[in-house]
Amino acid sequence: MAKYCRCLMKCYQLETLCSFLLVDTSQDPQQAPRPSTGPHKLRESLPLIIMLRNRLKYALTGAEVKKIVKQRLIKVDGKVRTDTNYPAGFMDVVTIEKTGEFFRLLYDVKGRFTLHRITPEEAKYKLCRVKRVQVGPKGVPFLTTHDARTIRYPDPLIKVNDTVKVDLASGKIDDYIKFDSGNMCMVTGGHNLGRVGIITSRERHPGSFDIVHVKDAQGHSFATRLNYIFVIGKSTKPYISLPRGKGIKLTVAEERDRRLQMKSQH
Repeated sequence: MAKYCRCLMKCYQLETLCSFLLVDTSQDPQQAPRPSTGPHKLRESLPLIIMLRNRLKYALTGAEVKKIVKQRLIKVDGKVRTDTNYPAGFMDVVTIEKTGEFFRLLYDVKGRFTLHRITPEEAKYKLCRVKRVQVGPKGVPFLTTHDARTIRYPDPLIKVNDTVKVDLASGKIDDYIKFDSGNMCMVTGGHNLGRVGIITSRERHPGSFDIVHVKDAQGHSFATRLNYIFVIGKSTKPYISLPRGKGIKLTVAEERDRRLQMKSQH
């Protein structure tokens, strides 16, 4: 019975992961490859094999993906990764030096991972959300980020929920963005996953989830949990380039009108 339950649980994990990654499973009974253990959570990561085979179409099979990564051609955040199931996550920079391509892993407004093409200059840094700030042995202050980085001796003004701009070559903090009203943010979870807007206010609920109110570029307001807010810019200027749509979620009617307009133009 225990073995049967474990089997069911594994099938459920594969099915839910597959639906999140949006992998076509019509001809693949194994469904989605399970990401290896790494800096990002299971449901918040995209394995390299999905990127190279299903998204970028650089390989047709898993064996071809393995040959690519074993040649040390793929870098994530400036470090070579040879595991086909290595879990890349939100804000990670994927580099393919042989083709001169750089991608940042972001969310679209449908809540799916998107490989956003960026410039070589932008690929030199990434944004990290501060999850914890504390003092370690011998009084050494340090902070922990959303991608499991530990950075010693940060600026004393940096607090939890702020965002730091990390130089990938040195691993040091170049700049930071405070979690304040008026700053730009991206939602990284919940029903509004992938939306971008300006923080308008924060509701504190002791013993429960704090709620943050956000307004997007079209003036639509929405609310989400504090844990889902990732600050990406000061005022209305983002520190990173945004994918197509700029994080603005359209209604069903607006999407229909947009499609009809594009058809009429062609």
